Amino acid sequence: MDSFPLLSAITFLPLLGALVILFFVREDDNIVGSRRAQQIALLTSLAVFALSVYIVWAFNPADTGFQFVERYVWIPSFNISYIKGIDGISVWFVMLSALLTPSCIMSARVGVKKRGREFMLAILLLESMMIGVFTSLDFVLFYLFFEGILVPMFLIIGVWGGEKRVYAAYKFFLYTLLGSVFMLVAIFVMAIHTGTTDMTQMMGGKFPKEMALWLWVAFFASFAVKTPMWPFHTWLPYAHVEASTAGSVILSGILLKMGTYGFIRISIQMLPEASKHYAPLMIWLSLIGIVYTAFIALAQTDMKKVIAYMSVTHMAYVTLGLFSFNDQGFDGAMMSMLSHTFVSAALFLCVGVVYDRMHTRQISRYGGAAVNMPLYAFVFMIFMLASIALPGTSGFVGEFLSMQGAFLVNSWYGLFAATGMVLVATYMLVMYRRLFYGPLVKEDVREMHDLNKREIATFTPLLLLVLLIGIHPATFRDVYAPTLQKVLSDFQTQSAGTQTPGVHHD
Repeated sequence: MDSFPLLSAITFLPLLGALVILFFVREDDNIVGSRRAQQIALLTSLAVFALSVYIVWAFNPADTGFQFVERYVWIPSFNISYIKGIDGISVWFVMLSALLTPSCIMSARVGVKKRGREFMLAILLLESMMIGVFTSLDFVLFYLFFEGILVPMFLIIGVWGGEKRVYAAYKFFLYTLLGSVFMLVAIFVMAIHTGTTDMTQMMGGKFPKEMALWLWVAFFASFAVKTPMWPFHTWLPYAHVEASTAGSVILSGILLKMGTYGFIRISIQMLPEASKHYAPLMIWLSLIGIVYTAFIALAQTDMKKVIAYMSVTHMAYVTLGLFSFNDQGFDGAMMSMLSHTFVSAALFLCVGVVYDRMHTRQISRYGGAAVNMPLYAFVFMIFMLASIALPGTSGFVGEFLSMQGAFLVNSWYGLFAATGMVLVATYMLVMYRRLFYGPLVKEDVREMHDLNKREIATFTPLLLLVLLIGIHPATFRDVYAPTLQKVLSDFQTQSAGTQTPGVHHD
């Protein structure tokens, strides 16, 4: 398999499945056509997941360089090549993208009521773009995949969303597109300065300091929106509320990680001096995001909005850990990204379960649901406890290490971060109590049935992964730790001597 282009295969296999649906499934809205499209999409996504499992199995953690590298000359006149490769960081995001896609397809069986064929086309196209982002090592290729995601996601929100889906879709599209315009300008500048678009050749702080500072700001404009960081997060609650369940799962589970992945791969690895210079800004934006969005979540009455603001809070822990620039912070950031992928996706799927039965996300419309849906209440409880970082779940490992990393920089940073954990626990526990406890007096709530076999099959792998990370985090850490340690070591070497205003170590 050494000469086989594995990364190209896993990137474009979803497109092949989409083409099969496009040409061999009739263009209509009948149930038979939609079910056939879903079957093809599910088989395709399962094949992609199987490939991703093989890639993780064949990956050598001891090799901190890029593996499974593919390199072909693409546009020789501009020194642009088709380059793919993965390291210990990106290998997990490839697998997670492949894992969540079948869950989305299975959830769409009930949640998507119209144009089922077209929805499956959009999901498969989105999967191809997501994997393309995490496997691209040429800046032009990276940008094409990074921006290509906007098209299927815009359609998923705008066509299969709620009442205000068009507004939410345009807000999502314009916010992310505007930030990416600055990134495109920065890519041109970097390519002209280095004479190549090969991302591996740009790593190591090869840009003059003044140029690097401006380049960093340009990339920040794109990654901060994608993450999303406060105050660039305002598009996210609208997108989540209006998107279908599958759209929310992909958006929260994978798309938000593209921003933090960009911070690692580009901001930190290519612009280390600038990253160290702007570290205080990133830390304070992260701390404000943790506390502010937690207070906003306390006032929400829509389940999806509560989980959306929870996502902003958890992603703020990721950026807090990254820009603490120490072993604990980096480790915590990576663990938090992995945990948030499982937990946020699962919570949105949980919301989708009751929305498919009651067609409302208002918390006040429920109450006492644990009486007639005990299995659902148990599953929701596990994911809710993981979101508030209960020891033994995936959320604890990442957030504890991120806070420890921040504390090592400044004890006040650790205190602010800990306050956020208390607030998250408050609003998640309040929501759970209002949904599942109390008397079962509402007739429509009483008539809801517990999880069916399809829903159990959807939740089971996510449940196992949340517990696996919490109990034995080394399963994931052993793969990414050597690469992450090299990134931090290189950063410290390249940024040595750079003054970081406003940050001191106690």
